[in-house]
Amino acid sequence: MQTLKQKHRPFCFSVKGQVKMLRLALTVTSMAFFIIAQAPEPYIVITGFEVAVIFFFIILYMLRLDRLIDCLFWPLLDIINSMVTAIFMIIISVLALIPETTTFIVLGGVFGLLAAVCCIADGALIYQKLLFNPSGPYQKKPIHDKI
Repeated sequence: MQTLKQKHRPFCFSVKGQVKMLRLALTVTSMAFFIIAQAPEPYIVITGFEVAVIFFFIILYMLRLDRLIDCLFWPLLDIINSMVTAIFMIIISVLALIPETTTFIVLGGVFGLLAAVCCIADGALIYQKLLFNPSGPYQKKPIHDKI
């Protein structure tokens, strides 16, 4: 008796994909506001770096490279990235909101805080998937189990 193979849902339509793309959009918006307001360089550099890393993970999951490059444990790297990004975005956003600054810097800070919330949600989603499905798609199957 052969079990039916579960149909693969594209990454873009999964909850994890939607949260990552929302995170990317909020971080890009925050960076754009910082650039328009000519904010201090660390604000722009950190948000720009985070945009590049988020884009890397989206491409990685869309092309399913996480399954081809199995020498790294991608979910753990993704969780660590989400938490580090959340910490950086909270620090940058609070620093942008504390002094009396322009409206665009304040908007960049607000969008940065929203991006930090999305980072925490993203990390929680990945952690939940690992917690409730530890033998999920990341565990290799023995050769004799292949049909």
